[in-house]
Amino acid sequence: MNTSTFDLNLLRVLDALLRERNVSRAAERLSLSQPAVSNALGRLRELLDDPLLLRVGRTMQPTPRALELEAPIRQSLQQIELSLLQGACFDPARSRLQFRIAVTDYVELICMPALMRRLAEQAPGVRIAIEHLDPTLPAERLDKGELDLVLGRFTEVPARFARRHWARETLRLAVRREHPLVKDEPDLAAFLRLQHLWVHGGQTRGMVDQWLTEQGLERQIVYTTPNYLQAAHIVASSDLAAVLPTQLAHHFAALLPLALHELPFALGPFELDIVSVAQRERDVALQWLIGQIASVAPQLADAPG
Repeated sequence: MNTSTFDLNLLRVLDALLRERNVSRAAERLSLSQPAVSNALGRLRELLDDPLLLRVGRTMQPTPRALELEAPIRQSLQQIELSLLQGACFDPARSRLQFRIAVTDYVELICMPALMRRLAEQAPGVRIAIEHLDPTLPAERLDKGELDLVLGRFTEVPARFARRHWARETLRLAVRREHPLVKDEPDLAAFLRLQHLWVHGGQTRGMVDQWLTEQGLERQIVYTTPNYLQAAHIVASSDLAAVLPTQLAHHFAALLPLALHELPFALGPFELDIVSVAQRERDVALQWLIGQIASVAPQLADAPG
């Protein structure tokens, strides 16, 4: 293969096909006709001497050779795009960009309403696509460009990513009003007598259970859920207790019959971070969005006494 005559537009087609695993969707992503994408795939197969994508049922699965090429091609295309954008004028008021952000439902609630109000004023054409945040940092999806930002709590972030502290948060114990076992501020013994609901969204192990384990203690977790928002409703209508982020706890205490209490042990605050690929620190549009998110960071409601 003569690389000097290789049509680089074919790499954009291959990138789209590997993202979509579907010729029609890839054509839509590229604003091309389906026959044009099929023709490009045929040329790629001939040039690279590999089928690249094979039909399996209703989907197309990449070959090992295609998977080997996926990350380098995507990173190269992103670098070209960034080089072209460097120094270019980004006009939020005229932009029609879409940003893909992974968050927990809790972070979506405390961040996105305020962010969307700002965008409505400053960048009405900008679109936000939210995806659910998995328990661990979705590093591969950030690397591939499938996500622009991730917003959440992370204990470890690899050096190839940019990490910006967004907000500090604390925890509160939430129970329903008139809970039979919680009359006053509970001590540790009372806390351990409760049956707990644990929200495991966005983390593999909670701060509370880590602290309890270090003390040789364990609480009674009888219900687990990945969903913070449903947790508040379940607690408000049962005798379960939940440890919730303070911002979320105050939000729902104003709407539901919930009583909030300080934890009977000091954990201190934790950080919520904005994470992106470090290579995109020169991406004017993305950095503008990060600035907008930073501007709507909630203030720490209160700290455990």
